[in-house]
This record gives sequence, C-alpha cells and structure tokens, in this order.
Amino acid sequence: MAANERLREKISHLPHKPGIYKFFDEKGIIYVGKAVDIRKRVSSYFNRSTQHNKKTLKLVSQIKDIEFTIVDTEADAFLLENNLIKQYQPKYNILLKDGKTYPYICIVNERFPRIISTRNKINDGSRYFGPYPSGTTMNVVLDLIRTLYPLRTCTYNLSQENIAAGKFKVCLEYHIGNCKGPCENLVDETTYNEYISQIRSILSGNLSIAKNYFKERMAVAAEEYQFEVAHQYKQKLDMLDDFQAKSTVVSNTLTNIDVFTITSNEKCAFINYLKVMNGSIILTQSLEIQKKLDEADEDIMASVIVQLRHEFESTSREIITNIELTLPLDNVTVSLPQIGDKRKLINLSLKNALYLRKEREGRQEKNKDLGEQRELRVLETMKKDLRLTELPRHIECFDNSNFQGDNPVASMVCFKNGKPSKKDYRHFNIKTVVGPNDFESMYEIVTRRYKRLLEENQPLPQLIIIDGGKGQLSFAVQALKDLNLWGQIAIIGIAKRLEEIFYPGDKLPLYIDKKSESLKLIQRLRNEAHRFAITFHRSKRDASTLKTELTEVKGIGPATAQALLLKYKSVKKLKELSQQELEEEVGQSKAQILYNFLHQ
Repeated sequence: MAANERLREKISHLPHKPGIYKFFDEKGIIYVGKAVDIRKRVSSYFNRSTQHNKKTLKLVSQIKDIEFTIVDTEADAFLLENNLIKQYQPKYNILLKDGKTYPYICIVNERFPRIISTRNKINDGSRYFGPYPSGTTMNVVLDLIRTLYPLRTCTYNLSQENIAAGKFKVCLEYHIGNCKGPCENLVDETTYNEYISQIRSILSGNLSIAKNYFKERMAVAAEEYQFEVAHQYKQKLDMLDDFQAKSTVVSNTLTNIDVFTITSNEKCAFINYLKVMNGSIILTQSLEIQKKLDEADEDIMASVIVQLRHEFESTSREIITNIELTLPLDNVTVSLPQIGDKRKLINLSLKNALYLRKEREGRQEKNKDLGEQRELRVLETMKKDLRLTELPRHIECFDNSNFQGDNPVASMVCFKNGKPSKKDYRHFNIKTVVGPNDFESMYEIVTRRYKRLLEENQPLPQLIIIDGGKGQLSFAVQALKDLNLWGQIAIIGIAKRLEEIFYPGDKLPLYIDKKSESLKLIQRLRNEAHRFAITFHRSKRDASTLKTELTEVKGIGPATAQALLLKYKSVKKLKELSQQELEEEVGQSKAQILYNFLHQ
C-alpha cells in the first residue's frame, strides 16, 4: 500500500472526539495540533478543495505518519498540545525557544538571610521573586533594596553557636554602613527579620508597608530632635516614591492582571506582555514570533500566553487582550476591555508591540536597501572591470560535467541583480554529442538555451559566463553567431587555474584584482554552476547504476525497477526499508526477492 493510501486509511479511522494529533516525517514529530474533532481537523489538511498556503502544503507533503491522543475536554487538549510542543519542539509549531534562563531575586533560607540574584531555582526553602525579563531590570530592584536596608553579603554560617563563640569579625561593609554586623551580634534577629519582611512586600509589588515604616521612623526621629536620622529616613522614602513612579502606577483599583496585545504582518507577529500587581506594572516583555504556517493571531496569542505565563510564573486570574480570544484555562477569565483603566492598559501594551513592529520592519527595510545598494555597487564594478556597455543585471553561467565520458550533462545557473534566481536554473542532458567532448557539448547547450528563449520571446541576459578556457568559449560564441545573437550579449570565459578572464578573439586574458567584488561574483556563479552540474551528474549516474542493478535481479522487471528508481534514487535508501515496507511497494513475492538481494 502506498504512503498516501496508508494515511488516508488511517485518517478514515480517526475519532470524532477532542484531543491532539501529531504529524511525523521520517525523522520524528514535525507538528502537534489540537482539535475539538480530531478526524475533521486532520482531514482538512488533505482536502484538495481547501486552499492551503505554501507552508502548509510543504508540511502536508512531508507527513509520513499520524498519531493522536483523545482527551476529555478542549481545555485538556489545549494544555496537552502546549506540553508536547515544549517537549518535542516540532519545526512547524510556533515556540518560544530562545534558550534564555531569566534571573530571580532570592531571599536565602538561612539565619540573617542574604538577598542575592540567581538564574537557578533550588528547592531549599529559599524565597524566589521574578523571574525578571533582563538582568538590568532585576539589578534596579536589587540596588534599591541594598540601599534601603543594611543587609549582610557574607556567606558565613551565622548560627547562634558560631556567633557566641566569636568566630567572625565585622568587615568593611559594616564600617561603611552597608551592614549592621550580625556576625558579631550587633543587630538582633527580630530587627533584621523586619527588614526581610519589608523586602518581601516590596518584591511582591506592595510598597505601602515599607513606606509606612519609614514615615513612622522619620516622625519618631524628628520628635526626638534626631534630624540627621530623620533626613536619612526621608531620603529612603523618596527613593521608594521615585521607584514607584518609574514602575508606572496604573490604578489603585486594579490588582493582579496579565495584559497581552498582538499586531502582525505576513511573516511575523509582535506581542507585548505587561504584568500588573497591586496597581503597578512590574514586568514588561515584547517579543517577535516568526510565523510557521501563516497562523491566525488568535492561535499565536493563545500559545504565547500559556508559555509566557509559565516562564514568568504568573498566577493572575484575569487576562486582558486586544483581540477576541478563547483560552480554555481553569479559573482564568479573558476579556477585551473597551473603556476605563483596563483599556488604557491595552493601549499602553499595544503601543509597545507596535513600536517593536515598526523598529523591526524599519531595520529589515534598511537592510534591504543596504543590500540593494551593495548589489548595485558590485554590478557597477563588474561593468567597469569587464568593460561592459550595460549593467549585467541578468547573468547566466554554463558548465559541463561527465565522468570518463559517461552520462555527459551540463548546467546553467542564473543570477539576477547579483543574487541566484533558482527558478531559472536549468539542467541539460547532452543529446547530440558522442563521447567526452566538452567543446561540442558547450555548443549544444548554449544553442538550446537561447534558441528556446528566442522562441518563447523571453528576455536575454546581459552577460554569459562560460566555465572553461578559450576552446569552450569559442564554441559558445559560434552558437551565438548561428543564432544571430553575436554582439547582442556580452560573453566571457573563466579558466579555473589562474582565474583568467577570456574575451572572444583576444589572445591575452584579463586578470581582475583577487579582492575585487566583481571577481568574487564571477567565482560564485562559476562555483554554483559547477555544483549544480555535479549534483545532476551524480544523481543521473546513481539512478543508472540502481536501474542496472535492479533489472539484473531475476524476478524484478523494468517497470518495477523504474518505479523504485523514481521514488528512492539509490540502493542505500532501498536497503533502509524493512521487508514489510518493501511488500507495501512491490508485493510479497517481489519484496522477498528484493530483500534477499539487497541484504545478501
């Protein structure tokens, strides 16, 4: 049974139930999807009446097998799909896989806790806050805490026994006022833990406890005429106010909300995430997502929301977005606000997403303009170096290939505006030349190429490059003369050994500076033509060998050999098939013969 028939048979037995489906190629999983109705969804990929884009058609062409898993609800399918995508990272699924580990602020689980930064969470009883989208963002918070509170930075084991035994001495941090000296019992544990409690509140987004504490201390100090101490508390209070102002206070009525907005073009989606806690934006992240299968904004957003919430450990029960979205998450509401403070949040987030889009599109346009300027410069240099009368925007290069006279072939590659135009590449089987005659072969392929262009009224190139010396060049020139094209197209030859450029009728070659961009472009054309010819020659030679080997096997006829040749190209690929797979291709009796032959 052929592969397509096997897939159709498998699809016909898929269940009409919610779940996930997996597409496989020869190497493994290439796509994971969810569906309310598995059979209906999978069938749509193979329905000829459905208009698929090129990316989806390419995906379908690579599917060799299908598996599925039934679940109870659409919500279960959604979460299972996300887990499988993270586990297998299929190439046709959108995935945030930048490999980053985000930083945390950690309150270490120890007596007189330290406040440190880390990228590794350990289940040791310590409290972790974050993650933060960047080290810079985290360091701003960390610097604020270390300025407000005199905490230790040493790694000593400050147990009661060690301190009582006098094992430690205060360091420079104590003498410059950054630490209260718990190592010599110069600060009691209750006061120190009060600092830690306030720090927890600040890291959780609640600054009011710390602000009230400094206000009270400032008032007490002022009443006792300790104005210098009062001023120090005033400075710390100002720091908190300044930090809160920079944190973008949205509204005192808003608590914990996740804000997601999206804007997209044909190739990419641009998403912004704002995390709001206690009325303040404590985290913002913008990212660009490359589309894999021309996904809708709703599908991209749903996938990204789950991944970002997991990445930044969000437990918010409310999500607001700028598009209608169905997100089957338990105990989470999703809405599209139109007015009020929540709409202002949406506008702020969307402004960030649009800024990222504008910046990336502007950069791409700039790179495109720079690329076009460079290509134009190279072509101008080539026109000058080769003394051409017009800019060579359309260049074609020819090469021959044969092995000891067997399977003579040729190739033509085409560059337009300095870049490969692969849809215009051509292979040639040599038809009129017997034996290894590169000169006559060159005459044949140049004649066939430009006779065809003339008959089809197609545009001619401004420059022809012949991979070879004077002999092959002269035969190519003769072909142009016989087609009455001589003088209409510039033509040169390039010899491999010294990179000499030959002109028709000129005995002395031209030597272009080895660092010249025009010579590098000519070499690139020559190398591409050689690669294209060699690849074609090898495949033809391998196919010829395979056909010969198979037709020599008793019981395998020319039609069977031809079918296997077209599909598998080489004996090596046939050997990789199991006997059962061979049976699906040629039947039981022939499969037994072939399997014995291939593994004798």
